[in-house]
Amino acid sequence: MDTHVSTHDAAADARNDHILIYVDGRIVPRDQAVVSVYDSGFLLGDGIWEGLRLYDGHIPFLDDHIDRLFEASLYTEIDIGMDRAALKQAVWDTLNANDMRDDVHIRLMVTRGRKAKPFQHPHLSLFGSTIVIIAEHSKPDDGVVTRGIRLHTVPHHRGLPLTQDAKLNSHSKLNCIIALNHAVRAGADEALMLDPHGFVNTTNACNFFIVRKGAVWTSSGDYCMNGITRQKVIDLCRSEGIPVFERNFSLLDAYGAEEAFLTGTFGAQTPVFEIDGRTIGDGIAGPVFTRLRAAYKRLIEAER
Repeated sequence: MDTHVSTHDAAADARNDHILIYVDGRIVPRDQAVVSVYDSGFLLGDGIWEGLRLYDGHIPFLDDHIDRLFEASLYTEIDIGMDRAALKQAVWDTLNANDMRDDVHIRLMVTRGRKAKPFQHPHLSLFGSTIVIIAEHSKPDDGVVTRGIRLHTVPHHRGLPLTQDAKLNSHSKLNCIIALNHAVRAGADEALMLDPHGFVNTTNACNFFIVRKGAVWTSSGDYCMNGITRQKVIDLCRSEGIPVFERNFSLLDAYGAEEAFLTGTFGAQTPVFEIDGRTIGDGIAGPVFTRLRAAYKRLIEAER
């Protein structure tokens, strides 16, 4: 029996078998939602994306996500082909077509589009970007708070921006997938990845935090996706009077932490109970995690 836990655990929902998906201006049934095999995203992982959540008719921090997507489009020179307002409207059109109001995960994807030939050169993408929006009924499993996540430190790291900037939310996720496979083979749930200097960085899918002597630590942010939920938790620490530091720290610091947790758009905050076979703190969700999770829920409610 598979005993692995994931920050993306959610109960199966039969409604997702019949969702409508946005593909380049058309909203079509799931089995008709297709892109060309010549698409840059399929051929090369040449695309950018954002993950969003719908809570009670509202998408928290939507402008933050859209701003990050447009920043990525500037860096990658992918012309999205519509402005921010039109892209946000496309998201809402997809949700409304599915009559979705709550507990929905949205994946907004933009690739460089269909190519004239199956080769790398971006000038072969002659037909404009491809935009796909998938919205699924997906409620995070709150049971993960009591089960916790097990991490395993892997040899694969998040590299220098000279190779591929880890701040870029790109379709090219192979490095993270290989890292996750390594962790799962070691009996863990997710991979803990170091930066090029050996400092603790992030997991394959989420940002990583520890608590030491009541203070919250996370990585410097130089080699990881600077997650929107990550930043909201840092801001909440400051507003709640919890000391918080973005700094370099090692596995020695992580193993001796009182608490550890992950952040991400889907799971919000998820506790870590074990790293490399070592129990973190008391092996339960700790008081700082619990306080921040409650504060984050209040923040989401205030955003409505």
